[in-house]
Amino acid sequence: MDKVGETTLVLDLSAMEHNYRYLRSKIAPNTKFLGVVKAFAYGSDMVAIAKKLETLGVDYLAVAYVSEGGLLRNAGIKTPILVLHPLASNFEEMIDRCLEPSLYSQNILTQFLDAARAKKQVAYPVHIKFNTGLNRLGFREHDIGFIAEQFKAHDEAKVISVFSHLAASEDPNERMFSLGQIDTFKKCSSALAQKLGHAPMRHMLNTSGIINYASEAQFEMVRSGIGLYGYGNDALIDPNLRPVATLKTIISQIHEIGDGETVGYNRTFTSGSTTKTATLPIGHADGIGRQYGRGKASVLINGKEAPLIGNVCMDMIMVDVTGVDCKEGDEVLVFGPQRSAENFASGAGTISYEILTAISQRVKRVVIDR
Repeated sequence: MDKVGETTLVLDLSAMEHNYRYLRSKIAPNTKFLGVVKAFAYGSDMVAIAKKLETLGVDYLAVAYVSEGGLLRNAGIKTPILVLHPLASNFEEMIDRCLEPSLYSQNILTQFLDAARAKKQVAYPVHIKFNTGLNRLGFREHDIGFIAEQFKAHDEAKVISVFSHLAASEDPNERMFSLGQIDTFKKCSSALAQKLGHAPMRHMLNTSGIINYASEAQFEMVRSGIGLYGYGNDALIDPNLRPVATLKTIISQIHEIGDGETVGYNRTFTSGSTTKTATLPIGHADGIGRQYGRGKASVLINGKEAPLIGNVCMDMIMVDVTGVDCKEGDEVLVFGPQRSAENFASGAGTISYEILTAISQRVKRVVIDR
């Protein structure tokens, strides 16, 4: 595309397609695939991404909350949508929008059955989540009897899938723990299926799980979030994926700072010699948090690194362009295929997920599909 004239997040849907096909190549042809599009599709454009995945034939989509699923339904998305963290206050809307809940506790299960009964539902599709070691959400093995009793006593809902979440699927040092989780899940899902009298679909693998545990725990469906957006949580896998999002901005103004002068709020940068700085129209209100300031991260200008200096402002950052051949209006790369979000995030001790999902909705989005 042409050079940007303002801070812009460019979204390449052909990269999304490449990532989807790469991940699908790691599983059996008949294994279903769930694409995670929560958090505005990891900070990108939830509707554009969901429509692309629907076109590619994804079997399921997943969001965190009912409001996200509602946005997709408003946009005409027909694919089944799993809500990973439903709240009881949204159950009526969930049913009205044909969104499928993850039921993870006795309380949330009984409340959903009450809501389904009030809406006169029969065999409404639900998903049962087991906690096998992540210790975030989920039933335990001792809850299986209770779960089965509820579905045998009520016909308002039907369990169509059982799932869990690996805690450290990207870490080879945690392989024994992951295999233990898989064994626990197999035991729980088998016991529940026996008590229910039917075998719901099972899914446990996330992106790193698809890469590392497809032979042990592929089951009937897999889930991918970050991998679809171009990151594999592994330096050996990342080259096989293509970042979907490219964050660009421009140089608003260039200054020459004399020896001993300071830059930005709280005067946290002091020049030790004549320094050339560039001010960029992007700040913590756009998703570049204060943790990236004071040299913790850098941008690329005309192919050269320019470290952030001083504190990040709400709407601006300043970078050191001493020795960089640049001028006002030049394009600046924050992250993208040439320099990944993982690279940008690592300087501040964080991960690609955080910087991607932090990009503010006020940042202009441009969607391309080559």
